[in-house]
Amino acid sequence: MQIRPVLSAADEIDFMIHGLFQYNFFGHEVWITTSHVCILIVMLIIIGFAIAANRAMKKATEVPSGFQNVVELMVEKLDGMVDGPMGSNAPKFYNYIGTIFIFILVSNISGLLGLRPPTADYGVTFPLAILTFAVIHYNQFKHQKLKEIWVGMCSPLPPWLPIWFVINLIGEIAVPISLSLRLFANILSGTVMLALVYGLLGWFATIWPAALHVYFDLFSGAIQTYVFCMLSMTYINNAIGSDN
Repeated sequence: MQIRPVLSAADEIDFMIHGLFQYNFFGHEVWITTSHVCILIVMLIIIGFAIAANRAMKKATEVPSGFQNVVELMVEKLDGMVDGPMGSNAPKFYNYIGTIFIFILVSNISGLLGLRPPTADYGVTFPLAILTFAVIHYNQFKHQKLKEIWVGMCSPLPPWLPIWFVINLIGEIAVPISLSLRLFANILSGTVMLALVYGLLGWFATIWPAALHVYFDLFSGAIQTYVFCMLSMTYINNAIGSDN
């Protein structure tokens, strides 16, 4: 008899992605899910902030104050984060790294707003990793000769003995998979843990889980954002090469 309330509460646990409404697109059934809605909300938040920042900077004063201070501090910190690992290559990637950092961070901490973080969906993290993968290899072919790429793929053996080529190729293919899975798994685990807390404790969970949100949404979300961007910068810098 004492187990039944726990079981009934467990039945209410929900951390899955749900289809909200369906429509037909060229004969195919397409669903708008909770992930799409959450991404839209995140985008609206970022766009709203960007519009406000743009207006503030148009009226910028020599001695910043208020919202202008916030915008300039954010830009300074983001640029500084890129400067560290990328060095002289950093200015070319301020916009890209800054954009994915802001999108991933806002997505990760959107649980504080009661949303299901979009990055808890592999369909969101994998395209982000593929985009970074494309940037990596675009810069590799732009800054390195084919001979240099071939030598690197055969390393640590000489290029005329390509025994390690397949292993290095697998390592290259693993880059977007590892990037996306790391972000996805960490954010999903936090989503699952919070769903378990709310589902098993019922209304009692409304009393104290703020600390859990601070850890799973804010702290862990910020760490995973930094890790994704730091790895992206490292891979891109290695692709460009030390001589560029």
